[in-house]
Amino acid sequence: MEPFITHRGIVAPLDRANVDTDQIIPKQFLKSIKRTGFGPSAFFDWRYLIDGTPNPDFELNRPRYEDRSILLTRNNFGCGSSREHAVWALAQDGYRAIVAPYRGQGDDHIPGFADIFKNNCSKNGVVTIELSEAEVEEIFEAVFAEEGLEASVDLAAQTLILHKADGAVTYGFEYDPSVKNKLLNGLDDIEESLQHMEEIRRFEANHNTWIASPQG
Repeated sequence: MEPFITHRGIVAPLDRANVDTDQIIPKQFLKSIKRTGFGPSAFFDWRYLIDGTPNPDFELNRPRYEDRSILLTRNNFGCGSSREHAVWALAQDGYRAIVAPYRGQGDDHIPGFADIFKNNCSKNGVVTIELSEAEVEEIFEAVFAEEGLEASVDLAAQTLILHKADGAVTYGFEYDPSVKNKLLNGLDDIEESLQHMEEIRRFEANHNTWIASPQG
C-alpha cells in the first residue's frame, strides 16, 4: 500500500448526507473478481445519463472539479452495505482523502462516516477526516466561492489546511494512532503482521500447533 504522509489537491463538494455504498458503486459492478477498473463507475447512477454520457447536473462532473483528489461531503458517508468495492472505486477515481462532519455526542452522535466504510478506507490508503459541522460548512462555502480551491492533508500533524486566496485556514482532526501508523508506513494488516515475523517464529517454535482431543 502506498504510504500517506501529506497530500495536496483540489477539493470537490458532494453536498449530500447519508450517501450509501450502493450509490458509490452500484451492485452491478460487483461481479468483477478483479480489484481494478472501478474508478469510472464511482457514483455511476448520478454521474451518467441513461445513454452513458456524463450528467452535466452532477456536481462532481463540473470542469472546475476535474482534477480533484479530496472529497468534501456530509454526515454518514459510506453507510449501507460493507462492500469494499466502494473504497476501491473512490481510490481509483483519484480520491486520497474524504472530509465529512460529525454531529452531536453520545446517543445523539451522527458520525461523518459509517464504521465499516471508514475501516475499509484505512485499509486502502484513503484518509477519512471528521470535522465539526460548522467547520465543514465553512469549507463548503469556501469551495463554492473559489474555483480550484486546494487543501493539504498532513496525516502526521493531523491537520487539514485550506489554501484560500485570502489566507490559509487550518483545521485539526483526531485519528486513531494505530491506523495512522499503518497509513504513514504504507502497511496493510498483513504487512503489519509481517513486521513481527521473528516473534511469530519464536512463538510457533515454543507452542504445539495441535490441540489434544479430550479424554473420555
